[in-house]
Amino acid sequence: MTFDSPGRDTEPDAAPDAEIPGDTGHDEAQLAEEDQRARPGDEAVGVRRGMFGVRGTGDTSGYGRLVRTVSLPGGTEPPYGGYFDELVAALAEALPGNAFTEAVERIVVFRGELTLHVRREHLPRVAQALRDEPALRFELCLGVSGVHYPDDSGRELHAVYPLLSITHNRRVRLEVSAPDADPHIPSLYSVYPTTDWHERETYDFFGILFDGHPSLTRITMPDDWRGHPQRKDYPLGGIPVEYKGARIPPPDQRRAYS
Repeated sequence: MTFDSPGRDTEPDAAPDAEIPGDTGHDEAQLAEEDQRARPGDEAVGVRRGMFGVRGTGDTSGYGRLVRTVSLPGGTEPPYGGYFDELVAALAEALPGNAFTEAVERIVVFRGELTLHVRREHLPRVAQALRDEPALRFELCLGVSGVHYPDDSGRELHAVYPLLSITHNRRVRLEVSAPDADPHIPSLYSVYPTTDWHERETYDFFGILFDGHPSLTRITMPDDWRGHPQRKDYPLGGIPVEYKGARIPPPDQRRAYS
């Protein structure tokens, strides 16, 4: 069996300027103003058209008229509420001097959850402090999730780590960003060995390179697969499939009978 995956530079067969049903022809700024879903203080990083941002015949979702501003929650000022203030104070005490302000670039409380946006070079130190400090004791990393914001210039790739303190029954989330041109983030394998397979999966689907990982190889896609399928710029369809000797055309090239 062969895997004829498109590379990241491959575009769907449809012309990039093909008309989208419901496309009003407004520019990006006007579309952003029309979408009122963002909260005050949120950071808009782009405008999404359709369900997957696909132009032409590739979007078969039925959401061709959907227009939505892609925004990220803005920073939150203290007090944060609940145990969040105590958690942040304990972490600041565990990172003496200017280490805390150098490591944590933003604190976000959104929908009752606390997220610490950490600069990537400081990630292992922050994670170890969260694990080892008696007042924190986040013993368990629940996984690694990748996110791709192609319009978030200079930080297109994000890695998200949800942590759980079994001792104190608390949760916190670490989020780290990296530019697409330099997709390197330090591995947390030395702090949380359970991130082994999670970081491999995030690398497989998003292309984030976790420096220091003991064996950063694909875990789901075949080794010779080109590209990273969960990136927003990865083509939809366009991948022929071989099944029991028959070659099935990709979804956007199959005959329609309706």
